[in-house]
Amino acid sequence: MQITSKFTAAVHILTCIDIFDGQMRVTSDFLSGSTGINAVIVRNVLGQLRNAGIVETRQGSGGAHLAKALDEITLYDIYKAVDCVDDAGLFHFH
Repeated sequence: MQITSKFTAAVHILTCIDIFDGQMRVTSDFLSGSTGINAVIVRNVLGQLRNAGIVETRQGSGGAHLAKALDEITLYDIYKAVDCVDDAGLFHFH
């Protein structure tokens, strides 16, 4: 299984949303500062997480929110959301 930078960014983003949501607006600029990743890439990852039903986002200054509890989201859910790999390509057996 290959872990990409998008996967690690997605895990960081979800952790930030869980910790800071309710205390402040969790925007792509905030997440960019926390991850050190360009805000455009953060928005792309957020879009993939949104399409997978993991987060909810609002354009403008609305910020991001978890669509379900963090303990209901698996690492596999995150991996499938941000890395375009089907189950057959996920593991490479020799």
